[in-house]
Amino acid sequence: MNFNNRFRNFMMGRYGVDQLNKFLLGLGLIIMIISMFFPNIITYNLALILIIICYFRMFSRNHAKRYKENNIYLDYKNRFLSIFKKLKYNSEQRRKYHIYKCPTCSQKIRIPKGKGKICITCPKCHAEFIRRS
Repeated sequence: MNFNNRFRNFMMGRYGVDQLNKFLLGLGLIIMIISMFFPNIITYNLALILIIICYFRMFSRNHAKRYKENNIYLDYKNRFLSIFKKLKYNSEQRRKYHIYKCPTCSQKIRIPKGKGKICITCPKCHAEFIRRS
């Protein structure tokens, strides 16, 4: 029996690698490298703990719990990344459009650039005001 078959048999029924494991391992290695240049027992121990948690999760047989942990991680990751996606979207919109607030109800209204002076009607409260686009 060669090494590949023995390892495959050992990993049968174990959880394996997911996005949270990749994040923990990467963060642990980065902190480990930082602790090499700036020796500190706390950073070294933190890196070691992160790597141990990563391997514990990888070899775990409790699939339901590891799956739930990964979903919680992905939820937080998506919330964090959505902030940057929203900022990127807003900056793209500001290149093509002027965004004004209605003086009565403060509703944001998007007007294309380069149309000159126009009368804007608020879609929410139907107030009219004049702005340059």
